[in-house]
Amino acid sequence: MRKFLVVLDDSRECLNAMRFAAMRAKKSGGGVSILSVIPPDEFNHWIGVGDIMRQEARERIEAHYEVFAKWMRDRQGINPELIIREGEPVPEILAHIESDPEIGILVLGAGLDKKGPGPLVSQMSKNAGTLPCPITIVPGNLTKDQLDALT
Repeated sequence: MRKFLVVLDDSRECLNAMRFAAMRAKKSGGGVSILSVIPPDEFNHWIGVGDIMRQEARERIEAHYEVFAKWMRDRQGINPELIIREGEPVPEILAHIESDPEIGILVLGAGLDKKGPGPLVSQMSKNAGTLPCPITIVPGNLTKDQLDALT
């Protein structure tokens, strides 16, 4: 089964990427993998404190994921999977794509900031020529109706 890989982070544009991935998966008979990366700099504390912070980060990610997963299950009939990795976002995204041959498309949301589409879109675009799958960049200003028409 072809899966759409979407990155879960704290950005506003993440919402449209999630919606697009779920809608495309439903219409194409695919699945959705949701990847969240915990940056290593969050744990540069004493070992015990770092472990507690790591657990809290995982709990925040799981709670955030459940909001999207419920919508995907209820509205799109898609049961997404959650993957949590630790490290720098771009290398971890690339490593996950390499490790899962079912990933067919990486879906990223583009921000509305005048400085550019966001750091993740900018960095992943640099790797686009060597990825084993295409990248779909979803504009952050699309409405639900526009997303539905596109998918």
